[in-house]
Amino acid sequence: MSLWTAAEAQAATGGELRGDWDVNGVSIDTRTIAAGDLFVALKDVRDGHDFVAAALEKGAGAALVSRIPDGVADDAPLLIVPDVLKALEALGAAARARTDACVIGITGSVGKTSTKEMLLAILSEQGRTHASVASYNNHWGVPLTLARMPADTEYAIIEMGMNHPGEILPLTMLARPHAALITTVAAAHLEAFENIAGIAVEKASIFDSLPIGGAAVYNADVETSAILAAKAHDKRLNGIAFGENGFDWKLKELTIQGDTTVVQAEVNDKPLLFKLATPGRHFAMNGLGALAIVEAIGADLAQAVAALGRWTPYKGRGLREVIQLDPVEPQKRLSLIDDSYNANPTSMAASLEVLAGAQTTDGVGRIGKGRRIAFLGDMKELGADDVALHAGLAHLEATKKLDVVHCIGPLMRALYELLPEHQRGDWFETSEEMCQGLRHRLDAGDVVLAKGSLSMKLGLIVDAIRKMGHPVTDV
Repeated sequence: MSLWTAAEAQAATGGELRGDWDVNGVSIDTRTIAAGDLFVALKDVRDGHDFVAAALEKGAGAALVSRIPDGVADDAPLLIVPDVLKALEALGAAARARTDACVIGITGSVGKTSTKEMLLAILSEQGRTHASVASYNNHWGVPLTLARMPADTEYAIIEMGMNHPGEILPLTMLARPHAALITTVAAAHLEAFENIAGIAVEKASIFDSLPIGGAAVYNADVETSAILAAKAHDKRLNGIAFGENGFDWKLKELTIQGDTTVVQAEVNDKPLLFKLATPGRHFAMNGLGALAIVEAIGADLAQAVAALGRWTPYKGRGLREVIQLDPVEPQKRLSLIDDSYNANPTSMAASLEVLAGAQTTDGVGRIGKGRRIAFLGDMKELGADDVALHAGLAHLEATKKLDVVHCIGPLMRALYELLPEHQRGDWFETSEEMCQGLRHRLDAGDVVLAKGSLSMKLGLIVDAIRKMGHPVTDV
């Protein structure tokens, strides 16, 4: 069964049809396009029309365009529309309208992608589940995710992000979730908002499209939780608060044992124990919110707890790896925490807490003592207080427990200059510079964290560390 026939796509978009075709997927990138996909020629940094010919050569079933591009035959399989993005939105709306899936919306300043992945792991064991890919959560990512959704989907998880006021509402109106989750509200994208309260108001707009009585799950520990609760109340929703201050899902105790996090919670006055196969208070909190929304939509909670215990973060989001540095001496290893995808003060503090509590190994390297080492890059879009927010990392208890902190970028210079001499590593403007001589900064027995905003390219450091040896799978 195809995802879209030509007639269905034309009916959804009102476009001009060229040829009779059907497609099994939807793509915006010729680098990852699969045979039989509909290629959507979006205009962003590059004009997608410049790649239509290449997409068709790679086996695309058709292309969604606003004109016939150069190098493309007049009889090529096309759907011609006035505006490609608006047509993609229409395709997403049609996909949403034709499914009986239970749709979950997720937003939050921190943790929305990890929580989405948790829910994907949980619900995939309970039914046919569709979710946003990577961090496709913006004005084109949400309609693309919906347009890719098979009609027989049973659970859909739609991630929604924002950089400026007014961006969440059109996304939630398009996705029309039955239930929604706000992971947290924190200092992220502050340059576009007057204060954190403004961010909370924007995040709370995800509740605007929920049906009366729909589950509105939110973090009760944030200082702006009253704004989230008020929106749920005003919309006559089933407000569900989670966290240490949660009155529905209450985190009672958290224990980190090596690479495992054990959580004791209380759900409507009844005890709940669950585990995560990764360390971190922030992951535990995300897991609590995920379980809350799973129960709210009527899925099986016991099965969800078991599935959550098998979930682990993926690349760039706190993934833990062990890198063997010497092919002959297996004890010569270091541990790598890849949290290089993004950063703001809240997520940075959470990652530093994980690193501070990590177990090092002594007596295996040239130094003789395992160290906790951080490579930290600038946190972007923090507004007028950006320098102070970077400097403030120096005063965290977790930071004080680290052995070496390397800093990257002009904003991280504020942290670097406050570090005591025994902790101060190197400072460079870019990750490319930090990669030079990287091997001399690390040793067997170390635990290493890489974290910063995506534009700081901490992924280069992560890749360079991986190339120092090879990943170990027997741990």
